[in-house]
Amino acid sequence: MFRAAFQSVDLFWVILLYLVFLPETGCRSADADSCHEVKTAYMMRQIGLILGVHFLCLSDESLRVCVHPGPSCCTSKMEDSYVAAVRGETQQKMRSYSFELKYLIAGHIKAYQENFELLLSFTSNLTSTLFDSAYAALASDCRPFVFKLFSDIKRHLSGDSNSSLDSAVRRFYNDLFPLVYRRLLNPGIGHTSVHTYNSLSPSHDDCLRMTRQDVSPFGPHPRLLVSSLSRALGPGRALSRLLRLAGEVVNATEKVTLSRECVRGLVRMQYCSHCRGLTLIRPCTGLCINIMRGCLVGVSELGGPWGNLVVLLQRLAATLATSSNHNSMELALLAVRHHVNDAILHAQLHGPRITATVSKSDDVMEGMIYGLLYPVYTYNRLKYEMSFPLKGTRGDKSGNLKKLSREFEGSIQRYQWFFTELPEMLCESEMEVEQHTCWSGQDVVESYAGRVVGSTLKAQRENPELTVRNTDPILKSAKQRLEHLTQVNVCTQCSHSWLLSGEPCRGMILKCFSH
Repeated sequence: MFRAAFQSVDLFWVILLYLVFLPETGCRSADADSCHEVKTAYMMRQIGLILGVHFLCLSDESLRVCVHPGPSCCTSKMEDSYVAAVRGETQQKMRSYSFELKYLIAGHIKAYQENFELLLSFTSNLTSTLFDSAYAALASDCRPFVFKLFSDIKRHLSGDSNSSLDSAVRRFYNDLFPLVYRRLLNPGIGHTSVHTYNSLSPSHDDCLRMTRQDVSPFGPHPRLLVSSLSRALGPGRALSRLLRLAGEVVNATEKVTLSRECVRGLVRMQYCSHCRGLTLIRPCTGLCINIMRGCLVGVSELGGPWGNLVVLLQRLAATLATSSNHNSMELALLAVRHHVNDAILHAQLHGPRITATVSKSDDVMEGMIYGLLYPVYTYNRLKYEMSFPLKGTRGDKSGNLKKLSREFEGSIQRYQWFFTELPEMLCESEMEVEQHTCWSGQDVVESYAGRVVGSTLKAQRENPELTVRNTDPILKSAKQRLEHLTQVNVCTQCSHSWLLSGEPCRGMILKCFSH
């Protein structure tokens, strides 16, 4: 019993002498609590199981990242936990920094779509009332055609790459022509002529649809409608497409995969000091910037094309915020009714020629039809112009759109250099300017001795902290999409001129998004 007690006392003195004469190259000090703070930090950050933490500085030759001479507070299992921790922490920081940008983009995508839908619903209903008030014989059958036309316009405004204004307008007038031909140009003829009656079959309607462009019953008005809508809706369509692209790019950065080299660098920067019993010291500024730039080189590579995208978003928002009567989206949609009416009136005025072309009637019949239809044309024209003066809506939908666009133009400007500056932003929480010493990744120093390299892939070849070979495939793909859709070589060169002079470069920029 006495021998056991003596051995216990002897072991106690051995441990005490070990702690007193512990080398400086190992843990922080000779204090018996050298690893207690490490254990506390490990628990508070919920990094891993506390069972794997040393209570005293001990040697562990299995360490792969935080390797240094002498004893350590870390084990290989702790290193594995630190690896998992830095992955999750870095990705969480990236999500937290991009949250506001992501919210801004998603919120404005929704807000713009709601504004567009309200405007389209109003103008669709207004166009349908044209047939109720001036062309009652067409009203019930034309309502689905109007609804389809504005549904196609909605798809176009939303940025649908498969939508086409030209196709939408062509389909609308193709469907309208058989009704106009049978009920306005040749009303009642089917009751007196067997030949004409037979020609009014569904197959004849299909024939009329197919020959509408050759017959040209509506004159230049379909083309004028396409031109008017393309000019006025172009900025809205481009804005919708680019906003959606911006959201996809932000999502891609949140899913970036951190390379093995990057993770090892992050562990050295954030946790290898813990293995020395140093839980409060901060990484050197240069160390953090080098490691973060190396880890996020793919994100930094997005900086240039992202900046161009933000410039275009600003210009497009400015166009919607300051649109004049010449390019107002609201007035262009209101004018759909005006264009449709003019097209029908044109068909009535040229009814004899149209009917002669379709039915190959003789000159006598042509004269008779002309005499019957000209008074109808005059009456409908007068009735239409009295009932529908072309001006803005009372619901102030245009005002809401302009206010939204002015707000977005100012908000998005703050994020022009977001991806270029993200590595430095992530380092802000790691830096401590008040400290006179910092962690170099290997030891405590007064200042970082390494060379701080740039954020480009080329500059990162010289990174002293980690080897950077290439960028994340997801981010590389996002960069290519940005460069493609913003047409860097055309649109950005012209955006400044557009800002200064308004119109000369506008067509070039919108051309980038017209298909």
